[in-house]
This record gives sequence, structure tokens and C-alpha cells, in this order.
Amino acid sequence: MTVATTTPLFKGNVHEALHDPRLQRAMASAGNFVPRRAAAAERLPEFEALRDSARDIKTHTLAHLDLYLEAYEKRVTEAGGHVHYARDAEEARRIFLDLCKARSAKRVTKGKSMISEEIGLNQALEAQGIEAVETDLGEYIIQLRHEGPSHIIAPAIHVTRDDVEADFRKAHLHLAPDRDLSQPETLLAEAREILRQKFLSADIGVTGANFLIAETGTSVIVTNEGNGDLTQILPKVHVVIASLEKITPTLDDVAQLLRVLARSATGQDMSVYTTLSTGPRRPGDPDGPEEYHVILLDNGRSSMLAGEFSEMLRCIRCGACMNHCPVYQAVGGHAYGWVYPGPMGAVLTPSLIGVKEGGQLPNASTFCGRCEAVCPMRIPLPKMMRHWREREFERHLEPSSVRYGLGVWAFFAKRPALYRFATGLAMRALALAGRNAGRFSWLPLAGGWTRYRDLAAPQGATFQARWRAKSGPVQ
Repeated sequence: MTVATTTPLFKGNVHEALHDPRLQRAMASAGNFVPRRAAAAERLPEFEALRDSARDIKTHTLAHLDLYLEAYEKRVTEAGGHVHYARDAEEARRIFLDLCKARSAKRVTKGKSMISEEIGLNQALEAQGIEAVETDLGEYIIQLRHEGPSHIIAPAIHVTRDDVEADFRKAHLHLAPDRDLSQPETLLAEAREILRQKFLSADIGVTGANFLIAETGTSVIVTNEGNGDLTQILPKVHVVIASLEKITPTLDDVAQLLRVLARSATGQDMSVYTTLSTGPRRPGDPDGPEEYHVILLDNGRSSMLAGEFSEMLRCIRCGACMNHCPVYQAVGGHAYGWVYPGPMGAVLTPSLIGVKEGGQLPNASTFCGRCEAVCPMRIPLPKMMRHWREREFERHLEPSSVRYGLGVWAFFAKRPALYRFATGLAMRALALAGRNAGRFSWLPLAGGWTRYRDLAAPQGATFQARWRAKSGPVQ
């Protein structure tokens, strides 16, 4: 079984997204995250210092990941839990399905987990006749729609309220057809009613993990709904599915990371729920699972550790980069074709599924630098996207028009005198052609620009000519 991806069709996906008026209306709300994050950072004078500290914590952890993984496994085992290592998505699915079969599980409730999306867990469960129920409201909505998440913290950001009402009426046929679903509160109440029944009858509960604490063997989830808590404590078995880089040395370290996570993600000082789980129920505990398992997924991450993309493993999945990205805000998450959209996806996706499949994504950037500017872990996303562009070019994976275009530019760039002559001639020709209107509504080879805006006609001399006149010959 392979996890479906349309990433190689990125350009076509973008075209559809830009011409989808419903999606464009829905994506207008994505901009709300920007002022919220700015306000939250302003309220905390030490926010920038915390970003430096958070970066250093994760950098240190990744440099000693083997030691912290051993310490984490030891603490989980001491608490009565079990740690399973999965080299890839197929092995992770097999481990989880074996747990389900050994317990004759028929229903699995799921808290929000990007790793479960990465390994295609829902599809694997359905193929075995096991019901998988997403309990995060956004995830539940897109499950009804048979879609993947379009944002890592707001999976249904592409959906409007009218869409949700239509989906609920289609899926909840046992409820009164004349019920009022005109308000967000009534939609929320209906979802709560449906999901509460699922919580109480689940055999296994699955959560992701924002952090895994090596010091104590604890998993940490950060939510705003409380569904993660019910997923953990009501079923007899709690399974955490997380990737290797979620390991964090100590509880004190996690406390620092939490101070930048919610502020960067949603503009909250702290998420509504921060839940820590350590092992199964102990004697005297009023609730909790009888079994506790952790599946740690590699899936290409260990190969990233010593390479150009190791800094990407500092990511704490706050979504700030995509919230501030003009490309993501224009096309949404589904255009990226796989689990991780936006700037972080443009770096992580080629790392996990290969540059042949995901090499188009690093080209979807204006390199404005906003993603790096707001990243709480100070990940140099533009730099790593450039690395992927270089690899795409080296392997001749870019369109032939791009390669030939660069070849023509390189021919002139290697011959400075010819370059100056050609650019000067082109400048004079364009200035002459545009002397009346002062701008062009259409130009050959520039349709991608002029389709949406006019192109100003050049005026005066070229940059190099002006520089030479002011400062002497260009070296």
C-alpha cells in the first residue's frame, strides 16, 4: 500500500485552486493568524530570546538523538509502556494493525496526528474492516468529505460553514432533517453528540505527539478541544504515533517550547489543553488505558540528520510559515498534493518522498523570507528550498523550458560585453514599444505576469550602465 500523493501534479493543482471561487473565499480567513501571532509576540517581551532558546534545545537534541531515544525508551518501559520502532510507513502500519488484531479491535478513535496522515493509517484500517474515527472537529469534517488536511493546525481551513452544514446533513441521516444548523454553535453541538458515542465505544485510541520527553517517558499533546484527552483515557489501549525528532530532553525544555508554540500557531498565549501522558493506568488511577504503546517513525528522517536539511527537523508543526506565506494563502494546502503544505512542506516533502515526486514544491516560493522570519525555531526555509532547486536542476527534473532559458541566460552572462549590448538593445526596444502607454498589457514569454497585471515599460539606461556612470566600470 502506498500513500496517495498528487504532488507531481502541483502546477495543475495550483491552476484549479486559483480558479476555485469557493476555495478563495474560504482561504481569506487564513490571514487572521498573522495579526494574532504578532499581537501574542508583542505581549511577551522575551519572545525573541525564547525563539533562540527553542532553536538551541532542538539543535542539541538532534545532535544527540540516539542517546535521547535510548533514554526515552527506557523511561517508557519503566512506566509500563512499550516502544516500537518503524523504519518506514509500511512498517508503522503493520505494527499498528498487529496491535489491533491482537485485541480484536473494531473501532479506533483518533486525535489529531499528522504522522497518521503521513503513513496512511486510516486507509490501512478501513482495508482491514476497522472503523477509524477522527475526533478533532476539523479532521472529522474533512473525513466526512473524504479529503486530507489542508493545514497542519487547521485541517478544514478550506471549508466554509455552508459546506459543513451540507456535509453534516448528508452524513447524519438519523437526525431530524429540520434541525437548525445555521450557527457554528449548533454545528459544534451536533459533532459533539456524534463523537461522544464513538469515544465511549472505541477499542483503541490514537494520538500524535507534539513532544516526547526523554527525562520521563512522557508524551505531550497540545489541543484546543479536549478530544485528545478522551481519545487517550477512555479506550483500553492508547497508541502514540510520532516521528523521531519529537524527542525533547526534559520537561523544562518542553515548557520553553510551549511558550513559543501556541503564540506562533494561533496567537494564543497557551493552548486550551496541554496533556501529558506517561504509561498506562497505574493502581489507584481513576481512569486511563490498560496498555500504552509508542510507535516511533523514521521514514527518512535519520538520513536528514547529517545532511543539508537537518535543520528542518527542528520544526514543531506550528504552521506559522504557511500562515504568512503568500503562495499558501493563494492556493491552500491541497494544491501541495501531500500531507505537509506551505514552506515547511516545500522542504520536508521532497526529503520524505524524493525530489522527483516533490521537487516542484520548492519552486512555489517568492523567497520573501516571511516564513523564516516568523518560524519559532528559526529554520532557514528559503535556504533549504534553494538547495532543493539545485538538486532538481542537477537531476534534470525541471521543465525543459526552464533549463533552456537558463542556458540562454548563462551564455550571455559568461560574456559581459555581449550581455551589456543585448540588455541595452532590449531596453531601448521595449522603451520604444511602450512609449505611448508607458506599460504593456501583453508581452510574448511574459504571459504569467501580464495575465494579472501590466508590465511597466523600461525608462532610461540599464542598471549596469547607471552603476558604471556613477561608480566606474562593473568588476
